[in-house]
Amino acid sequence: MFMGEIMEFKQIVQQRYAARKFDGRKVPETTFSEIVDMTLAAPTSFNIQPYKMVVVRDSAMKEKLAVAAWNQPQITTCSHLIVFCANTQLMAHVDKLALTMPGATQYIEMMRGFVNGLDSEGAKVWAQKQTYIALGFALNGAMSLGINSCPMEGFNSVEFAKILNLPAHIVPTVLCTIGYADAPKGTKFRFDKSEMVLDK
Repeated sequence: MFMGEIMEFKQIVQQRYAARKFDGRKVPETTFSEIVDMTLAAPTSFNIQPYKMVVVRDSAMKEKLAVAAWNQPQITTCSHLIVFCANTQLMAHVDKLALTMPGATQYIEMMRGFVNGLDSEGAKVWAQKQTYIALGFALNGAMSLGINSCPMEGFNSVEFAKILNLPAHIVPTVLCTIGYADAPKGTKFRFDKSEMVLDK
């Protein structure tokens, strides 16, 4: 695929793969900005959008973070590292949404009731689930522009939060490395549809 070529969604999902190492080239900031814009278009329940994207470009910071991710090469060789974080301050987002929906009092109260019904652990788990939806948009959005990526759960969330100096309500949840893969993709294996889909 050539840079700038428009891909059909079927092509995107078939060609996307997890790049285990990148070649060190920098993704243009205009291209990365497009990936971010596509990611931010991801849906979330109630449209609360309970996540933050911490973008790491600095090589020295990547080196520090790599130690807390078992020195996996994706982190130090990628162009941009996105640390997807769950934002557990849900009510603050509901309050912001309320300002944009002056005539939706009943809906806003429903959201407030939902959030108030969650304990701290429940709020974190719920926000993390929403965060993974955004991750999917980042992965496919990058591929649509001819950019490789890799989703990563293999890291110490507590250490990442310390290194990045994040407040307690911003919880590192999953990583997405962005860049140009240093090797072509191998054969993509998926279980047969008959094993994965149950018809009732």
